[in-house]
Amino acid sequence: MNTFKSIWAVFAGLLVNVILSTATDFTLASLDIFPPIAGKVPFDTWMLGVALSYRLMYTVLGGYATAWLAPQNSMKHVWILGGIGLVLSSIGVAVAWNDPQRWYPIALVVAAIPFTWLGGKWKNRNT
Repeated sequence: MNTFKSIWAVFAGLLVNVILSTATDFTLASLDIFPPIAGKVPFDTWMLGVALSYRLMYTVLGGYATAWLAPQNSMKHVWILGGIGLVLSSIGVAVAWNDPQRWYPIALVVAAIPFTWLGGKWKNRNT
C-alpha cells in the first residue's frame, strides 16, 4: 500500500507542474499574450522569461505536493521528482539544442532539482 502511495505522491507532483504549466500556457495564448500553442511563431525573450518564472513556481508547488502526499520520507520522494524533472527537461534541451534561445530549456534543467527541493523543504517547514 505504501508503494502505491509513494508512486502517487511523485506522480501527483509531476501532474501539478504539468497541468498548471499547460493551463497557464493555453490561458496566455487565448488572451493573445503568447502566440498560439500549435503555431510555429517563435517566442520573444520576454515571453520565455515569463514562462520560466511561472514554471519555476509550479516546480516548487509540485515539490510541495509530493512532500505533502508522501507516506514517509517525504524528501526522498521530492528528490525522485526532482530527478524526473531533470531527465524530462534534459530531453527538452536535446530537442531545442539548435534553437537560438536554448537558454530557456537549459534554465529548466538547472532549476529542476533546487526548485523541487525548495517545495519539499517549504512543506516540511510548515508541518
